[in-house]
Amino acid sequence: MRALPTIRQLRYLIAVVEIGHFGRAAEACFVTQSTLSTAIRELETILGQTLIERTKRHVSVTPLGLEVAERAKMVLRDVGDIVELAQATGGPLSGLIRLGAIPTIGPYLIPAMMREVRNSYPDAQFYLHEGKSDDLLTAIAEGTLDLALLAFPYETPGMEQMEIMRDRFWLAVPEEHGLARRKQVMASDLDGSEMLLLEEGHCLRDHALAACRVGDMPKGERIQATTLLTAVEMVAEGIGMTLVPEIAVNTGFVKSAPVTVLPVKAASAARQIGLVWRRGAVRKQEFRLFGHFLKNWLANR
Repeated sequence: MRALPTIRQLRYLIAVVEIGHFGRAAEACFVTQSTLSTAIRELETILGQTLIERTKRHVSVTPLGLEVAERAKMVLRDVGDIVELAQATGGPLSGLIRLGAIPTIGPYLIPAMMREVRNSYPDAQFYLHEGKSDDLLTAIAEGTLDLALLAFPYETPGMEQMEIMRDRFWLAVPEEHGLARRKQVMASDLDGSEMLLLEEGHCLRDHALAACRVGDMPKGERIQATTLLTAVEMVAEGIGMTLVPEIAVNTGFVKSAPVTVLPVKAASAARQIGLVWRRGAVRKQEFRLFGHFLKNWLANR
């Protein structure tokens, strides 16, 4: 019977490839550098190929090493599925659930959501992580997250998705702005030259562009905010206008800012919020249950 790589060896290889340094990779794996180096040499002996070229100054991963590391991530993910399968004999939504959320959803839904979830499913233990949509999808694919709260439309290859609510857009303008006296605005009132957007990589940016009915960066855009809070603060300073998701309208930072928020009357001025998880995930039935729970809670909120 031929020798096969061990989980430990694959985990150490992934760490070196991602970190690019033996010493720091060993620290991340909580082992000595010699232990990590020996394990990777053993892996190279088993495979009969060099995966990492070592010099005194830097670490160079071979093309084969990169491919092996990528496949190793999938192996570790599948091994994690085996553990989850064995632990899935408990009640629904019990044990650890690793949940991700994008920054334009997490702060506005998760705090209240967690209170409701704990009341209904006290055996659930959540690990929460906030990040951009692409990063969360990568983490789910690699098995470091179980599911995530995202905003749609958004491409989610290899994932199942379940929409749980429609989130309308409101327009935030300075209090002295000409639109501030209206009760609502139309899509045609959204001036692309004044619109402040989040920086590239935030899906809210694309949804805002769609609501404005423009296909590219608004003319005259000079500033890109890193957070919704920053965008609202810039509006308060009279710099422009921005779109605010309805889930954020009644938050403290919006209500306390010297801005006026108006509902936008347009079919395109909304996004869908939902859950995504890896297609074929062992706990997908639990994730659907979680989605239905959130959908009912939001409908009655």
